[in-house]
Amino acid sequence: MASLSESAAELNPAQQEVLDLLGATRDERPRFDAVLRHELQRALEDGLEPMLTLLDARTDAKPGDTMFISKYALGQVLGCERKYEFEERQPFEWKVPIARGTIAHKAIELSIHWRREIEPLTLVDEALGRRAEGIDPLADWLQTVSETERAELRGSVNDLLVKFLECFPRLKPAWYPSTETPLRVEVHDRFVLSGRVDLSLGVADGSLAGKVLIDLKTGNFSPQHREDLRFYALLDAIRLGTPPRRLATYYLDQGRFHVEDVTEDLLFSTVARVVDATERMLVLATGQRDPHTAPGPACRWCPVLNECDDGQRHLRTEDDDTW
Repeated sequence: MASLSESAAELNPAQQEVLDLLGATRDERPRFDAVLRHELQRALEDGLEPMLTLLDARTDAKPGDTMFISKYALGQVLGCERKYEFEERQPFEWKVPIARGTIAHKAIELSIHWRREIEPLTLVDEALGRRAEGIDPLADWLQTVSETERAELRGSVNDLLVKFLECFPRLKPAWYPSTETPLRVEVHDRFVLSGRVDLSLGVADGSLAGKVLIDLKTGNFSPQHREDLRFYALLDAIRLGTPPRRLATYYLDQGRFHVEDVTEDLLFSTVARVVDATERMLVLATGQRDPHTAPGPACRWCPVLNECDDGQRHLRTEDDDTW
């Protein structure tokens, strides 16, 4: 992806920073041993094998059940287990804040391949129309959503798209841009690790790493965002054999990156995190112990707060310290 450092158009400082942080010459790219993918797969298999018994011991288990493991579930159970368990029981519903990211990624994808002059709202409307044509739950929601919610969704997606277009240079085909890239790894035919990368740029050249995985975020930095990308890097390393070169969380509201280079140690530590989180999920699902709490600032917005003595106690202490 050395060509990422080349651009014919005049760039603003934020766009130039994208090129500076994500571009690399061939000499700057790391090489990875071809056996790494097998070692990572084996580490996952060894770590998850003892949990096959727990998988079948869940109260609602059926023979041959598959357990799906996502970045969100990993982050939740390794945070506050009580909140995780509560949210696991809630039926999923599409809402404007949830749909916003999905529609925005579709609009960004269209902007990459758009041959006419880019008009953000036109791309947003095209993205809304495309997703509404499907036969999935999001399409059903878009077809029945109120006009007020549609207008709110349209405006918030347009805001994200405009910020992306302001902060990123026009993505060239030679950079191998890809949005909403699905990744999937199966372990023991019972555990499925899966996710979708917001944006990837670059491509591996044999054992020479070249890909950059990018997560687009609003709001403030969170260590969880870094862990999300590490999870994607693990899946891509096992899938392809050559891991991504770099991970980058981009905060659209701030026009700022948080970047991290991929190493073998990072990938194996991510394996350990997946194993730890999976064990916690299964221990809770089998009722072997009560969920632990993790009081912190997020307690203020937690849906379980009214029933959580630990969270209420933490917030009282926090308020007392403030005054």
